[in-house]
Order: sequence, then structure tokens, then C-alpha cells
Amino acid sequence: MERKSIDEKFRRKPTGAAVMRSDLTDALYRAFFEEWAEHGYTGLSLERVAARAGAGKAAIYRRWPSKLAIASEAIERLGLTLTDVSDRGGLAEELEAYLLMMRRALRHRLVRKILPDIYAEGARSSELVPLLDKLASGRRGAGVEMIERAIARGELRKEIDRELALDLVPSALYWGMIIVRRRITREQIGRQVVALVAGLKAI
Repeated sequence: MERKSIDEKFRRKPTGAAVMRSDLTDALYRAFFEEWAEHGYTGLSLERVAARAGAGKAAIYRRWPSKLAIASEAIERLGLTLTDVSDRGGLAEELEAYLLMMRRALRHRLVRKILPDIYAEGARSSELVPLLDKLASGRRGAGVEMIERAIARGELRKEIDRELALDLVPSALYWGMIIVRRRITREQIGRQVVALVAGLKAI
């Protein structure tokens, strides 16, 4: 299943004397996401996170200095940022790979609950702004590389509005999966790619 690759990020196999520490760290990550999904970031309790992981609160503070620190590292670990869209020889092929990677992340049951909460909390408080910036930077960095390759191949104009392009690429998929909770098939992604290629050539 596509979800498996995301879940496996929690199950890094440690070696030697670090086995117990690594296992506990993985348990704390899982507990943190479960609590976040159930209670939202504001209602998230590190005491409950520790209890769910079968540990004391001190186990959290030995690893992270704050709730924000564990949130930032946990989000990166979960793989919400989109990276490594390699050169596939054409804009359409790379857009498809990019959207399929994004769909894989958005299908995860915890991501579907946590991601909207991140943006809602970011609008209410500045605490999560660095985390939002990290998410945007990872996604947009991959998008910039993809657009620059398309320009180099002559598929897009050098004068393309890059910021608008980076906004357009993920918008329909995010809206469909997270806002209106629609199941997006590979065929639908294919139609999004056709529309995106036409749109990107026009801006």
C-alpha cells in the first residue's frame, strides 16, 4: 500500500546499545501524531504523549526542548515535505510524479487530520509559522527544480511567473483530498497534469 512507505519512517531499525532509546523515540513520534490528530496542536498534551508511548515526560525533554521542537522534527520525519522529484525527461512526467508523491502523503490517516490543523493554528498564532515555512520550503524547492528543468528543455517560458506556478501545481490535489475529502484516482491526477501543463505554458 502507498501508506506503508510513510509508516515505515517510524520504524528505523537501530543497532547496538541504542536499541531501547531508538524504539522509545519512535514510540514518542507515533504517540505525538496520534495525540495531535485527536486533540489538535493547541490541545496536545506532552504528558499524554509520554503516557501513550509508555514513558515519562522526561523522556520527551531529553530529546526535544519544547512541543514546537518535536512537532517540527516529527513533521519532517513523517515526510510531508515533497523532495527528490528527479529529472524524468519531460514536464508532464515530473508533474505526475510530484502529484503522486503528494497524494501518497495526503492519504495517510494522520496527515489528513494534522495538516489542516497546522494551517489553522498558523493563522491564529505565530508559533507554528516556522513549521509552515519548513513545509512550504521543502515543497516549493522541489517545484522550483522541476520548473527550471522544464525551462531548460524549452517546455516553459523563461518569463514564467514562478510563484504563481508553484501555487498552481499542488492546489487542486490539496483541495480535493483535504478540503472536500474526495478520493483522487491516478486517472484524475492524469487530467490534473494535462490542465497544469496547459496552464503553466500560459503564465
